[in-house]
Amino acid sequence: LIAVKNSGKHTVPAAGEKDDGSSKEEPWETALKTTVVDMEVGEFQGHKVSVWDLLHSKYIPEENRKELLELYQAGELTLEQVKTVVSTIVAKAEAAKAEQSARVSSPRAEMTTTEAEHTHHLQED
Repeated sequence: LIAVKNSGKHTVPAAGEKDDGSSKEEPWETALKTTVVDMEVGEFQGHKVSVWDLLHSKYIPEENRKELLELYQAGELTLEQVKTVVSTIVAKAEAAKAEQSARVSSPRAEMTTTEAEHTHHLQED
């Protein structure tokens, strides 16, 4: 478990205080919203984006988001690990998208795919 220092104030509500209708964030949620990643790909290029925004972006499937949040809340993943995972997923998704559009714009697109499949079969001895 990671202890997050907040200037001596306790922001965790007592058991009975939770249902007062206030929209206080959980400490883990605040940490995700205040931790930023400098992304160099896709729609986030050149921006500092919060881990929370990356988690809720189109790049992270809902199942993955839920799993990451559960592991983080349970203390099985550190904030740094969550940050690394989401930024890696976004980067890989953008790289795949860029590769796909490069392939589509290539006049030899069909040929390249066929050659790749053919080569793949040859290598399986």
